[in-house]
Amino acid sequence: MKKIFVVGLGPGGKDQMTGRAIDAINESQVITGYKVYVELVKDLIGDKEVYISNMKQEVERCKKAMEYALEGKTTAMVCSGDAGVYGMAGIVCEVCKDHPEIEIEVVSGISACCSGAAVLGAPLIHDFAVISLSDLLTPWEKIEKRLLLASEADFVICLYNPSSKKRADYLKKACSLMMQHKAPETPCGYVKNIGRDGEESKICTLKELADEQVDMFTTVFVGNSQTQVINGRLVTPRGYGV
Repeated sequence: MKKIFVVGLGPGGKDQMTGRAIDAINESQVITGYKVYVELVKDLIGDKEVYISNMKQEVERCKKAMEYALEGKTTAMVCSGDAGVYGMAGIVCEVCKDHPEIEIEVVSGISACCSGAAVLGAPLIHDFAVISLSDLLTPWEKIEKRLLLASEADFVICLYNPSSKKRADYLKKACSLMMQHKAPETPCGYVKNIGRDGEESKICTLKELADEQVDMFTTVFVGNSQTQVINGRLVTPRGYGV
């Protein structure tokens, strides 16, 4: 049998993983992934064979998983959040395109947009857009256009990868763009280290958000024209007329 599980771990804690994700890891002979995410499931790995690699080595990691699968070793490629939302599912399928004999099972998990929203309240009750501010694989010009158009359409916007050491001003730039169509007083919020040690959240306005210090492990939520703060929770009404 030649099989790769692409497993979304959710925020990282076992209590926030799906039963299928746990089963997939248990059924696998080899665990592969970015070292931070493999560490999250070390208690489930036991004495299984492990292959880890650093950031920016995604293709190499997937090729290694393919090699294990071709050897007949059932392999789990683990990633945080949902495997199909900024996860590894797509690249595994691309790398294995010439090997249809490999069965690929994508195991979904809780994406940061969902787990982070739950921490803040209910900001994603109506239509929303998810945009990554990382320009490592996407030109900034395209990211800028998406921010402007999603803001003009009055979407709630969830931002992934809002900042890093090399992109320290990207969230400020994004807020400036969004304020071309959203009011500075628009309710917003962010969550750092969702579901992990050091979890931290804050609700603020769009204008205030521009000066907040965030990192790659932060997920940001920008409300629409209807979003409000209710008893300390960020809420976007769907329109039931309560």
